[in-house]
Amino acid sequence: MLPCTRILSMKALTCTAFGCVEDLVLAERPSLQPGAREVVIAVEAASINHADVLLVQGRYQIRPPLPFTPGSELAGVVKAVGAGVRRYQPGDRVIAWCGQGGLATECATAADRVMRLPAGMSYEQGASFLVCFGTALYGLKNRGRIRGGETLLVLGAAGGLGLAAIQVGKKLGARVIAAASSEDRLALCREAGADDTVNYNDEKLNQRVLELTAGWGADIILDPLGGAYTEQVLRVAAPGGRLLTAGFASGGIPCVPLNLALLGNRSILGISWGDFVRSNPTGHHANVRLLKRWFAEGSIHSIIDERLPLSRAVDAMARMAARQVKGKVIVLPGSAESGQAA
Repeated sequence: MLPCTRILSMKALTCTAFGCVEDLVLAERPSLQPGAREVVIAVEAASINHADVLLVQGRYQIRPPLPFTPGSELAGVVKAVGAGVRRYQPGDRVIAWCGQGGLATECATAADRVMRLPAGMSYEQGASFLVCFGTALYGLKNRGRIRGGETLLVLGAAGGLGLAAIQVGKKLGARVIAAASSEDRLALCREAGADDTVNYNDEKLNQRVLELTAGWGADIILDPLGGAYTEQVLRVAAPGGRLLTAGFASGGIPCVPLNLALLGNRSILGISWGDFVRSNPTGHHANVRLLKRWFAEGSIHSIIDERLPLSRAVDAMARMAARQVKGKVIVLPGSAESGQAA
């Protein structure tokens, strides 16, 4: 192991039982040591994703051993490296998509889940870059095979994934219709580049989509909401349209009549970015290179709505569980307001 500045303890948001995110506690633990092929990162910024909430609630695809620390992506500085790590050394500025452990002052993760922070990218942008933009690009390019001139409908468009999908869709040549639940959220969508917007609390979603497309419908639909929304939008998919299912933030896994797919030769496609990263690392790295280029050009960036100390991360996760979050929420573990550990 190659040591950096020695820190005897660290703070971590800790889940001791699956259930309410409000039961998370900020705990003090011994400073982390890297295992073989691992790096320990001093966390400068971490972002909260909906999957983090599901993990704590015990509703995600996996259940990590208890206790654990949520937080699937972060940016920071390498503090120490384990045996077998050659690519990184203490002092390197990096991004990590760690899966868990990010909502802490230190995080240990596999070195193959780390990349260098691109030049000109802040820690805050780095901590909110890969999961949402990686998912959006994989879904629209690799799964949906979007073509220039097609119409993309994005549900939950003011969330982190939705705002990333708007920007990626525009870069891939699509016309983007953003659907969200309030005017302030739709303003955020227009800031991200949406061509048209639909307030599905005040307007009939299907009717408005058909009006905006002269009756044709949406060629590609990105649906991170699930529930009753899925059948609604599948009914307004264009001939040959593709529905990309990216999650169930509305709380329900939908059961849709399959005749809606048969009619119009529509497709229903799942998006699991994590599976793509594991099964096709070559394709993943190609997508990352493209995203880095777009960022350097100024074409894409995370829209950060709020910055919080670690001591207030529980509040942010509770609001995300209630679907009250816009854009990306960034946690700054080194903030002077991070509070006392339990």
